[in-house]
Amino acid sequence: METTNEATIVALLAKQKAYFATHQTKHIDFRLAQLQKLKQVIVEYQEKIEKALWLDLHKSPEEAYLTEISIVIGEIDYHIKKLKQWVKPQRVPTPIHLLPSSSKIVYEPLGVALIIAPWNYPFQLVMNPLVGAISSGCCCILKPSPDAPVIGKVMEEMIKKCFDEQYISLVQGEQQTNTILLAQHFDLIFFTGSSFVGKIVLKAAAEYLTPVVLELGGKSPCIVDASANIDIAAKRIAWGKLINAGQTCIAPDYLLAHQSIKDELLHKIALNIRQMYGDNIKESRFYPRIVNDRAMNRLMTLLRQGTIHTGGEVDTNERFIAPTIIDNIEPDCSIMQEEIFGPILPVLSFEQIDEAISYINKHEKPLALYYFGENKNAKEVLLKTTSGGTCINDTLMHITNHHLPFGGVGNSGMGKYHGFGSFVVFSNPRAVVSTPTWIDLPLKYVPFKYFEWIKKII
Repeated sequence: METTNEATIVALLAKQKAYFATHQTKHIDFRLAQLQKLKQVIVEYQEKIEKALWLDLHKSPEEAYLTEISIVIGEIDYHIKKLKQWVKPQRVPTPIHLLPSSSKIVYEPLGVALIIAPWNYPFQLVMNPLVGAISSGCCCILKPSPDAPVIGKVMEEMIKKCFDEQYISLVQGEQQTNTILLAQHFDLIFFTGSSFVGKIVLKAAAEYLTPVVLELGGKSPCIVDASANIDIAAKRIAWGKLINAGQTCIAPDYLLAHQSIKDELLHKIALNIRQMYGDNIKESRFYPRIVNDRAMNRLMTLLRQGTIHTGGEVDTNERFIAPTIIDNIEPDCSIMQEEIFGPILPVLSFEQIDEAISYINKHEKPLALYYFGENKNAKEVLLKTTSGGTCINDTLMHITNHHLPFGGVGNSGMGKYHGFGSFVVFSNPRAVVSTPTWIDLPLKYVPFKYFEWIKKII
């Protein structure tokens, strides 16, 4: 893959700043036309996108469509439907001491944005934020991950075909390219990746006081209470954990199972894994692969802890790790100290729900939290914990609702997007007060002759 050099990046940014200054991107008809163009090129390239995701990650066309392509198309459709409503100035109440003025919020584009995406959902996590950038009226430079090079080249081809580089462009490269990009003065940086790199992004953004959106990760817990429907819980946990071979930022990272149902739950999770992928999982075209050797080596070290209940098979040549459940894990094990990002599910047990809540709250705030059980305890878990998003009696599904904001909290990120949130996050909500000139009340002027009266009003 050809690396974009510093001179090219600096020139691209200058072009985009100049183009944004023409105000062309602010026109509603322009934004809608660009969203339509993006949708058209995605539909046109669907087969190439699916093939690229197969080559990079062994994703089946079905999984590629459901977890990447359809999500982006759905986001585009939603923005096209709602954009004219969103861009209208939002009138807000005006307090009595400001009358006869009127007040409103005007959403204006921030300017030129940088979007840096990871490899695990390499298409969706470039294109979904881009939808928000277009609908808000921004220009944008995209930087996909070098760890998914095939889809990276396909997206580069799509962007060049669809947009002028002075409006939207895509650059390629390794860590050095990211370093060059982060040294530039953007109006917004949108980064999806690890918490470790998120801190680097935040430090770089501080140089220019650039606003950032950090979509990070962490250890997302999955609680299964004694009152849970075990059959449903097992199926939904197996599915949520193994989409993209567990390389999902909101995958259930570890299981907190009530002691009374733990053995039955683990047995049924294992049963559902076989039902989904067959007895020879490595031969299943629906089971993705680990992204690279570095990730393989890291995950294999995690298999040495606890007692393997299910799975454990590894093929380094194919970058295959079987879906693995690990029991008898202690809280201080290394597998409980870092995000797993793979098809390995460690299991802890509890007897009282407060034990599970306490364990979660002793650690960093997670990107997602899952609870299976009756509503009474679900309400208690929601009240006493925090997370970027939560599903009750399901996994992952909160990400599919355009009406819900998606993002982390604390160590799992800052800023929310999807739907209206994507439009807002690339915008400046500008406060505007309009005051007529046909009257000019003397209340605010020095020497404050009516001060006692003003105090009563305000």
